[in-house]
Amino acid sequence: MNRALIFSFSLWQLLILLPLLHQTCCRNPVASAAGGKWDMLVPNTGIPAMHMQLLRYDKVAILDQTTFGPSSNLSLPDGKCVNGTAGKDCTAHSVEYDVLKNTVRPLTVSTDVWCSSGSVMPDGTFYHTGGDGGGGSVVRVLKPCNSGGLCDWKEISNGLLAPRWYASNHVLPDKRQIIIGGRGQFNYEFYPKTSKTKKLFDLPFLSQTNDPGAENNLYPLVVQNVDGNLFIFANNKAILFNYNTGAVIKTYPAIPDGNPRSYPSTGSGLLLPLKNLQGNIQAEVLVCGGAPKGAYESAINGVLMGALKTCGRISINDPNPKWVMETMPLARVMGDMKLLPDGNVLLINGAGSGTAGWELGKDPVLSPVLYKPDAPLGARFEVQTPAASRPRMYHSTAILLRDGRVLVGGSSSHGGYVYTGVDYPTDLSLEAFSPSYLDPQFDPIRPQITSPKSQSGIQYKKSFPIQFTVKGTVNPNLVKVTLVSPSFTTHSMSMNHRLLVLSVTKGVKSLGKSKYEITVAAPATTNLALPGYYMLFVVHQDIPSAGIWVRLPQ
Repeated sequence: MNRALIFSFSLWQLLILLPLLHQTCCRNPVASAAGGKWDMLVPNTGIPAMHMQLLRYDKVAILDQTTFGPSSNLSLPDGKCVNGTAGKDCTAHSVEYDVLKNTVRPLTVSTDVWCSSGSVMPDGTFYHTGGDGGGGSVVRVLKPCNSGGLCDWKEISNGLLAPRWYASNHVLPDKRQIIIGGRGQFNYEFYPKTSKTKKLFDLPFLSQTNDPGAENNLYPLVVQNVDGNLFIFANNKAILFNYNTGAVIKTYPAIPDGNPRSYPSTGSGLLLPLKNLQGNIQAEVLVCGGAPKGAYESAINGVLMGALKTCGRISINDPNPKWVMETMPLARVMGDMKLLPDGNVLLINGAGSGTAGWELGKDPVLSPVLYKPDAPLGARFEVQTPAASRPRMYHSTAILLRDGRVLVGGSSSHGGYVYTGVDYPTDLSLEAFSPSYLDPQFDPIRPQITSPKSQSGIQYKKSFPIQFTVKGTVNPNLVKVTLVSPSFTTHSMSMNHRLLVLSVTKGVKSLGKSKYEITVAAPATTNLALPGYYMLFVVHQDIPSAGIWVRLPQ
């Protein structure tokens, strides 16, 4: 066959294949799959992880509820007992998990923390607020201790002015936290109190988003905007709120499909990574999953509706902000969303049908999904493998650890500890999901921070150098530094969760064999990053180092 005939035949083949290639590569792509790894850490912590908060020194405070009865699967030490919600109680309903030692020790809490909330203050102290019944107005304080310490909860009765059940907390630049909403509470308050703030402040937005019977506005999503105001999302609506004056600065359009995303419909949401910190910063919020309108009432009557498969994304400072809708590869209600050090978002845990509530969900979603904010619309989702082996349903949690793993725990779908005779037994274990960036194949390009040391302080506006090593060849154009605030996570809400990509002031320079330095600028204001402890990562070719703890000053 001569060359002209070969060329003609090849061109004819190409013309036939072009439409097929276009259908394959240019339509809305099916999410691809990528690797990951699951590891069992602690098979039995004694309690299901309904609430989790990572603290400095790599300790995780975990809480359950006390109304499950005067017993958990973990005894308090030395025969200690408390006068708990259900009478004399000699067991723990809170534990401290030591990440580095992979050990659990009991903590003492006597008031009910069921469906409570919390925040870590700038000095690293964990303030945990509200709960059910007699715990609704309680403030619990935990100052984390280093190795060998035996820090424990201190409980302050009537620390709040109103009982807060299913409320949301956010730290503020003035060293207080704001506590918003809760069942039957269409208001907010501050803690600690001052003479000017020792009162409740009405927030009509919460009553306006309250669906009769289902509510669908509990655990509102609260995010500090880059201008200092608070973006508050509840049900399917959102406002920009000035908490100092009580004024609504902006009212956003409702999510286009009109479906609720707040508890008990229980989607998940967060602020996407902040970049270009010395320029025009774009602040975007992502809300994913949940249950359709009417799902809670339907579940109460025994019919579980399919979970939502959509996400809404909105640029909250646009002059005319609009939701952009995206479709997930897997429908999900009661899922968790975590910011990863490389700037991607992990969707994990949850159910494929039903809503939050005792025994109101089924069809566990076992496969995590990665969301890549910077990828083109329609190509942002990637299913992770392998799938989990344990369902993480109602009352499950997930938090990012400093080594880049995601700690996963909980699943308590029943009004007590139930281990047999049910589809989804109470789960007392802790697991870790390692995203694919932790695969050993990437070790040659993985950075390791050598300076500064962990627990270092950095100053607003000021530049500081970071030294790191890489075994293989470094591409200086593919190095970035991220700052991540650890979240208080419960009921699919990751309170105070935030990631910033720090601005580079001096690019990567070599310090000798395998040693490098990059200089970055700390955030300029407390509106960008609140005072307190953060995890700092160096990311090279999308592969993060282990993080170090750094502190922005009070």
